[in-house]
This record gives sequence, structure tokens and C-alpha cells, in this order.
Amino acid sequence: QVDLVESGGGLVQPGQSLRLSCAASGSIFRFRILPMSWYRQVSGKQRELVATITSDSTPIYADSVKGRFLISRDNAKNTITLQMNSLKPEDTAVYYCNLAPSVAPSWAWGQGTQVTVSS
Repeated sequence: QVDLVESGGGLVQPGQSLRLSCAASGSIFRFRILPMSWYRQVSGKQRELVATITSDSTPIYADSVKGRFLISRDNAKNTITLQMNSLKPEDTAVYYCNLAPSVAPSWAWGQGTQVTVSS
């Protein structure tokens, strides 16, 4: 079993920044070879893929966040982060981390971290 804990969310104004963290713990075999992703979900809508980082640390971004968000990983700590800059109201959502969509099945979802962008 793997536990995912997301943190770093909060309430910010448009244009500001937040840094999200995700820590994975438990029965993880070679975290460094696993592509990981950040997702987000607005209540009543489907979960959306935001960013992926491959095993060689290549980032892939959704068009909606490209140029504003940066995904990174620390394999020694089994963590990934999401630096979110120039935040917009439409970035408001609960953010989750998990294995990338290319890896199935996903781990159990964590509680997520709420990001609210509002003036």
C-alpha cells in the first residue's frame, strides 16, 4: 500500500504563486523509475491532468498551465512538487498527485490540497 499526502495549498490572489508538495510513502519499489503526475478536480467535474514528470525528469504540461507551472521530483525523498506561478481563478481546484496515467493501476488517492485563487 502506498500513501500519498499533498500539501501547500491555500487562498491566493490572481497572479500570485503557490508551491505544492506530494510525499509518497509505503510499499514503493524504486520511486525513481515511476512517472508521476499532478491532477486537479473541481467539484462536480472530472479530474484533470495538470502535469507529468517522467522517470528521467522530463516535464509534460497541460496547455492550460504551460509556461506557468513547474513540476519537479526528489527521488531521494519520494516527493514531487508543483510550483504554480501567475495563478488564475480558473486554477482553483483540489490538487492531487499520483502515478502518471500511463501507469496502471493508480495508487489510492490522497486527500488532496485545496487551491483557491480569488481576489
